Amino acid sequence: MVNPYKIAIIGGTGKVGRYIASKALENGYQVRMLVRNPEKLSYRDARIEIVEGNVRNLEDIRKLLKDCQIVINTFGQPIKEKPIYSSVTENIIEVMTDLQIDRYIGVTGGSLTINGDKKSIINRVGAKLFEIIYSNMMIDKKKEWHILNQNKLIKWTLIRLPFIVDGTEIGFIKENLTDMPGTKITNRDIATFIINQIENLKYLQKAPFISN
Repeated sequence: MVNPYKIAIIGGTGKVGRYIASKALENGYQVRMLVRNPEKLSYRDARIEIVEGNVRNLEDIRKLLKDCQIVINTFGQPIKEKPIYSSVTENIIEVMTDLQIDRYIGVTGGSLTINGDKKSIINRVGAKLFEIIYSNMMIDKKKEWHILNQNKLIKWTLIRLPFIVDGTEIGFIKENLTDMPGTKITNRDIATFIINQIENLKYLQKAPFISN
């Protein structure tokens, strides 16, 4: 069955994005993906519409999002470059608003701490270490959170992840709004959870933690 909804995927060539695309197709969704270097794609599917472009370019984002109803952002920060999570998300939200697209699903790390969290001592220590070691990245991730949290028009969900491992889908996912319930999760389980959030608005304008 073909779903009338078209999903725009940013970060579709990453360790999670490729499984999001395949899971979306499996559920009948149409898929369009932003790819910087299409010739470097490690997998191909004729059903996926490829848009060549750079996530930093506003016009490329506009080209990607046109005629889509859902945006999934699993963009991965380029190594050794200045953190750009917040600016990328800000550009995506701007284009979504212009095009009247209202469903956004993004991911971030479990080290992000927000008001209302009740993290265990171990998770608080881990989050503090991340803030010390990866200070610029964490500052930018908090800025990304504030951009989303201040937006009341977009139906956004920001999923906080533990360590991601390659592996077969386990099929059991722990969910928690105030603390990370486990230390790792498979990329395939993340993909399933994300696709399930498209129509499930349980975490509307919230940032759940998930793990296996």
